[in-house]
Amino acid sequence: MHLRGMKTSRSPSPSRGRLIALIAAGVVLLLLAGVGIYGLIAGPRSASAPHPELSASPPSAPSMPGPASPRLPVVVRSADPETFARNVAKAIFAWDTTSGLMPLDYTSIILDAGDPTGSEQAGLASDVSAYLPTRDAWIELRKHETRQRLVIDRVFVPAAWADAVAQAQPGQITPGTRAYTIEGIRHRDGVWNGEPVSSEHAVSFTVFIVCAPTHPTCHLLRLSQVDNPLR
Repeated sequence: MHLRGMKTSRSPSPSRGRLIALIAAGVVLLLLAGVGIYGLIAGPRSASAPHPELSASPPSAPSMPGPASPRLPVVVRSADPETFARNVAKAIFAWDTTSGLMPLDYTSIILDAGDPTGSEQAGLASDVSAYLPTRDAWIELRKHETRQRLVIDRVFVPAAWADAVAQAQPGQITPGTRAYTIEGIRHRDGVWNGEPVSSEHAVSFTVFIVCAPTHPTCHLLRLSQVDNPLR
């Protein structure tokens, strides 16, 4: 038996006034004359220009009836970029269908760690949705008491990102913006016909974050597609 959710695909929409990134089919275009990464490379802002407010995450209603609402986990905050990237990676892959929570609840956990300016909120929500099972798949997985976790093998700054930073003009990249590619093993455990079953699958992806000096602690900007990381 394979314990797996359903994959979805998406096409990130470029933002006006930002350089465009196209990361698809394993091809990364880093032509800084006209191309950036996921809308993260932007022209300098006026000092008086207001930052957009972060839209509130949708309230997480109890997914199953019961005497008490299940408690949501959180992404552990950190001012250290690599530590925060690891914390994000673990949180994205940590879910339990028996918890009483649904995929939207786990999405809100990741969005709560997003950039407080809200400039990447919509894109991040779309990114996260591709990492989680759909609602219908979740209900099916819950019948088998499916749980998931990630064991990280390697975290590194991809050469593609280092090249982009080196080629960027002053002011193009928000200070403290970083990218880390994560490689690890996704573990799923569950029950089939009353017997415990498990599966393992290698995964890789890139997290884009922003830290000091822009923010005192790190925040999540965007995620690459699963198994389409920057290298």
